[in-house]
Amino acid sequence: GLELSHCVGANSLGPTVPWRSGGPCKMKRVRTVFKPEQLERLEQEFLKQQYMVGTERVDLAATLHLTETQVKVWFQNRRIKWRKQSMEQKAAKLSQFGVIQPATADSTDIKDHEEDTVDVEL
Repeated sequence: GLELSHCVGANSLGPTVPWRSGGPCKMKRVRTVFKPEQLERLEQEFLKQQYMVGTERVDLAATLHLTETQVKVWFQNRRIKWRKQSMEQKAAKLSQFGVIQPATADSTDIKDHEEDTVDVEL
């Protein structure tokens, strides 16, 4: 199960949107706030292997009192962060030697080649 907050629209703290007021209730996901101990363990596992699948993911989720989906999405998002950091380090090294990076070498390039891109956090 996903945790969902109240309906977005007339009852929310934000402005009322007239075209949504009569429609179906739109539920908003609640972002998971990981405990420091959980993050430490997730980072340790990530250092060992960037992909956590199958029974390893199930076991880790149970150990950390998280859902398998939360662990899966954390690993997906962590891989994206790792690739972005790698690209930034590579660009910094190249700039030290006077090599100019093409204007398109930003996060959009990563997303074009990223099969795991997940914008939603649980």
